[in-house]
Formats: sequence, C-alpha cells, structure tokens
Amino acid sequence: MRISELQAVLEGNVVCGEQFLTKEVRWGFASDLMSDVLTLDTDQLVLITGLNNLQTIRTAEMADIECVVFVRNKKVLPPMIAIAKEHEMVLIECRFSLFGAVTRLHEAGLKPVY
Repeated sequence: MRISELQAVLEGNVVCGEQFLTKEVRWGFASDLMSDVLTLDTDQLVLITGLNNLQTIRTAEMADIECVVFVRNKKVLPPMIAIAKEHEMVLIECRFSLFGAVTRLHEAGLKPVY
C-alpha cells in the first residue's frame, strides 16, 4: 500500500514528508510502548501510535521506520517535524482511535507484523 493510500484510508493530515507519499508500506505495528517497537526488524513498516513526543521519532529513526501515524487527534510538535525531515519520514495525524485506525488499515490490506 502506498503511504498516500494509507493517508486516504485514515482521512489523515500529512504534517511532514509529503514528497514521500508514493513510498510503499506493507506492514503495520500499533503501540504506545517504544520498547516494543525496538524489537521489530521489518522493512516497509508503518508505526501507528498515540505517543506524540520526541522519543517516538527517535525510536522510528532507530528502527528505520519511514511513516508514523498519530491517532486520537494527537498533534505533531515542531521539534518532531524537524527530526522527521532530517530522516525523510512521513508523519500523519488522524482522528481515529488506535483500534479504529488499525481496523481501517487492515481492511484496506495492510498486514500485521505478527
């Protein structure tokens, strides 16, 4: 699934990385525990989370995650955008709950990591 398709499914707002919307994501992982994210070794992964802080972006950077979706109307903060731009990440805000976002993405064909 292209990130642009993911954005459309979630009716999301792209905050950073508009130029990378044609990149593909094949796998989804939802968590607010960044320690769980660090255990993953999966390419083409989108992280879906409600945790909107610098730790989320730093974790995504370390895990080579190129797209992060923030649920529950969480807003991306300017320092997060600055780091995401450095690492060519796409950041998307959406209004759905974590469960709602994951359900929509799964129904659209995104696969779970496990």
